[in-house]
Amino acid sequence: MRSTGMEQRTVIERLARHLAGAQPDDWPARVEDAASILAILKEPDAAMREAGDPNAWAAMIDAALRARYAMAQPSAAAEPSPGSDEEGEIRLSPAAIGNDHADWVHVSTVQEDKR
Repeated sequence: MRSTGMEQRTVIERLARHLAGAQPDDWPARVEDAASILAILKEPDAAMREAGDPNAWAAMIDAALRARYAMAQPSAAAEPSPGSDEEGEIRLSPAAIGNDHADWVHVSTVQEDKR
């Protein structure tokens, strides 16, 4: 009879639990961090492409990423996730994320010379 341990959990849950470390009950708050790691792994490197089918790998990573939407989300009472940039590489603090969607647009005050 097989164990009902970690191997029965989704990859994204296993990663989130690993990232939670010493706070095992807080793993749901780490699901987005786990998704960021998986997104980075979606594009195989040269050694991975040589070892197998990159299309199959991408399909498996996509399936693992979709699994996060079937998981229970942390309660609204929990501290909001700080977020990250579009690529998931740079973590952003709550103070860095504004409600104005155009915050990142910087318009120069110098006018272009029309000739």
